[in-house]
Amino acid sequence: MHFELKYGDGSLPLDIEQSRILSVVLPNKRRSLADARNAVASALAQPEGTAPLLEMLIDRKPKKLVIIVNDITRPTPYSILMPPLIEVIEKAGIPDENVTILIATGIHDLHTHEQNLIVYGEEMCRRFRIISHDANDSSMLSHKGKLPSGYDYWLNRIVDEADFLITIGVVMPHYFAGFSGGRKSILPGVVGKETVERNHARMVEIMDNLPPIRENPISLEMIYAARIAGVDFILNVVVDECESIVEVVAGDLEKAWYKAVDVSQAMYMIPIPEQADITICSASGFPRDINLYQAQKALDHADRATKRGGTIILVAECRNDYGEKVFERFMTAGYSPEEIMSHIKAHFVIGGHKAYGFAKVAAEKRVIMVTSLSESIVASCFAQKASSLAGAIDMAIAQQSPEAKFIIMPEGSITSPVII
Repeated sequence: MHFELKYGDGSLPLDIEQSRILSVVLPNKRRSLADARNAVASALAQPEGTAPLLEMLIDRKPKKLVIIVNDITRPTPYSILMPPLIEVIEKAGIPDENVTILIATGIHDLHTHEQNLIVYGEEMCRRFRIISHDANDSSMLSHKGKLPSGYDYWLNRIVDEADFLITIGVVMPHYFAGFSGGRKSILPGVVGKETVERNHARMVEIMDNLPPIRENPISLEMIYAARIAGVDFILNVVVDECESIVEVVAGDLEKAWYKAVDVSQAMYMIPIPEQADITICSASGFPRDINLYQAQKALDHADRATKRGGTIILVAECRNDYGEKVFERFMTAGYSPEEIMSHIKAHFVIGGHKAYGFAKVAAEKRVIMVTSLSESIVASCFAQKASSLAGAIDMAIAQQSPEAKFIIMPEGSITSPVII
C-alpha cells in the first residue's frame, strides 16, 4: 500500500505490503459542509441551550465583549467563523472598540504581531484589540477562589471583567482532557500557570485508562472553571483531516460542546483489532508537528496502537525543536524515563507533563524518529533518529522481527486507536 505521510509543509512517501498491515488508522469520513459560513450563521441564530446570539447581545449591550480564540498551534478556520460572528456583533450595534480578542495561549509563547496576521487575518488585526494571555503575569490575573480539587483559581483579568464572553474552538481528541474545545478555552487557555499545573497534574492518574469524557475529572473541573469565568456563548467546530468543517455548534458551554464531542468521537476514536509490533505514525504535519511539545500527542496515540516492547516510528518535522523550556530542561537533564515519571508524579510542573509523556512511552517501547531534529535532541527524548523513513522501517524490523506486523497512522495527532 502507498501512503503520503504529512511532514511539516510536505509529505514523505511510504510503501508497505498490505499483508503486513494490521490496520490503517484514519478518521471516519464525514461529509464536509457545503456552505460552512452559512452553517455558522445558522448556528449563531439557532444555538444549543441559549437564545440566539443577536438577541443576547442586544439584551446585554456589552461594553466589554471578549472573544477568546486559539493560538497558532491549534488550526482554527477563522476565515469562516469570524465573518458571521462579526456580522452579528455589528447588527447588535456593538462598536469595534468594545471588542477584545484574547488569545488562549495557555502556557505557550505569546503571539507576535506577524503571527496574529497569519492566524487571524488583516481585518481582525486592524479592527480589534488583540491580546495574548500571559499565564506568568500576575498583574494580568484575578483570584477566583478555589476549584473543587482545592487549588487556587487564577483567571485572566480581561475575562473576569468582561460583560459578555464568547469562546471559539475546535473539538478534537485530547490525550488526557478527552477532547479539546469548549471549556479548554478557559482552563488552560486563559488562567494562571499555577492553575494549569494543578489541573494537569491529574493526567498521571488517568492517561493509561482514560475515562469517558462525561466522567473525566480533568474535563469536569475545566467545565466548572469555565462556568465560574462566565462563558456566555461558545462557537465550536469539528473539522476533518483536511481542516474542512463537518459540524458547527454554538450556544451553551456544555450542551453545544458535548454535541460536537459526540461527532468528533465518532470520527477520531478509531477501532483496531489488536496492537502492532511496529506503528508508523505521522504527527499530521505543520503546525501539529511544529515542535516536540506538540508532536507528543501523536506519540501518545501511537503508544495505544503498539505492543509492549514494540517500536514506534514517529514522523514529525519539529522545526522549532522542543517548543517549551521546562520540557526541554527535563529532556536534557540526563534523567532516565523512570526518573522523569517519578519526579513528575511527586512534583508536577507544566512542561514536565510532556516529558512524562515521552518517558512513559520510552519505558515500555522503542521510538525511532524521522525528523529535522539533531541526533542529540532525538536521543534526549529516548529515541533514535533515522535518516529516512525507509531506514526507520529497516531499524524497526531489526528490533522486532522480519514477520513484524504494522499499524499505519497517517493522521496520528488527531486519531486515537481503541482496541475492539
